[in-house]
Amino acid sequence: MKKSSKSVLPVAGHDHVQGSIDAPLALVEYGDYQCPYCGEANAVVKEIQERLGDQLCYVFRNFPLQEIHPYAEHAAEAAEAAGAQGRFWEMHDVLFENQNALDDDDLSAYAAELDLDAKRLVLEVRNSAHAARIREDYRSGERNGVSGTPTFFINGTLYDGEPDVSDLIAALTERAA
Repeated sequence: MKKSSKSVLPVAGHDHVQGSIDAPLALVEYGDYQCPYCGEANAVVKEIQERLGDQLCYVFRNFPLQEIHPYAEHAAEAAEAAGAQGRFWEMHDVLFENQNALDDDDLSAYAAELDLDAKRLVLEVRNSAHAARIREDYRSGERNGVSGTPTFFINGTLYDGEPDVSDLIAALTERAA
């Protein structure tokens, strides 16, 4: 599949964004909550955010690999359901911190821990209330050559290096220059 060179940018009003959408550096990640590499990348992103501060806009898009991660779709649904209650990023972090416990009972417990309406969240997860949003993220990834997770784009361009702090910061810095 042809990889896009300049189309994966943050979308105001659609994407889950940390930082200013107008920041000079944009890091878009396609990820899967059950993927252990995405779990490692989450810690890397946090370090990068800490180092770059206001210079960075970070976006997470769902790319659940259901064939190998059977809980990934429901975890993505839980993150989106939490987002509907104004707590996407909190659930995002909890899911990555608990990648080995992502069944519906676990998701309900996390919702309760975050003071969310747990019954509503589980109902939305079970009814795939946010499936269209997740599919939209997934399809945008496919259109741009994403085949595995995590996949990063820097200022709209595919990043093909290692997802570690020093390499990603070097690539971000290079794009800023």
